[in-house]
Amino acid sequence: MANEDENQEGSVSDYREKKVKFEIYGREMIEKTVNASGNSGRVYLPPDWIGTKVKVIKC
Repeated sequence: MANEDENQEGSVSDYREKKVKFEIYGREMIEKTVNASGNSGRVYLPPDWIGTKVKVIKC
């Protein structure tokens, strides 16, 4: 039996394509481009950020 959400207009893949607004408070921001690294991506951050919590938002 199909899930009700699967039958509704606006599937998960459609939702991911739309831009949404985030409001985030923090101490510092860096804008970087993700580089290839094997089968995934990598972003290098400053060493003084080691051990801190970070959030990544795809633009």
